[in-house]
Amino acid sequence: MALPNIFSAEVTHQLVGRINQLTEKSRPNWGKMDVAQMLAHCNVTYEMCFENKHKKPGAVKAFLLKTFVKKLVTNETPYKHNSQTSPEFLIKSSKDFQTEKTRLINYLKKAVEIGGAGFNNKESHSFGQLSTTEWNNMFYKHLDHHLSQFNV
Repeated sequence: MALPNIFSAEVTHQLVGRINQLTEKSRPNWGKMDVAQMLAHCNVTYEMCFENKHKKPGAVKAFLLKTFVKKLVTNETPYKHNSQTSPEFLIKSSKDFQTEKTRLINYLKKAVEIGGAGFNNKESHSFGQLSTTEWNNMFYKHLDHHLSQFNV
């Protein structure tokens, strides 16, 4: 089953609606992150795509990511609860809820503005070139997983 197209305005509008249901008091069904940390965690995917603020993996780590992790991240199979995350995605410090929420919504809108065609064969931070479908699955699946974690 294909995942919803995160590059469409309609799907992004639905995701933004879910994000807007979150409050600073939202609590997770599983996991250790609070809601602001979860939003910051979701922003890392977009930071890696749109900004140059994360160090690229070295040759060995890049090989391992492409060989063993890429398919798990870019396929349509939902993530399991409490699954392991890469160290770059671990958010341990306190974050400002409104700042992280606004950043995430802006990243979603930027992806729609670029459109799916703009992502076809675009180089990812960790996995090499990805197809539009792989980018879509990576973006949508991760965000849906964490919004569900917080009951929205």
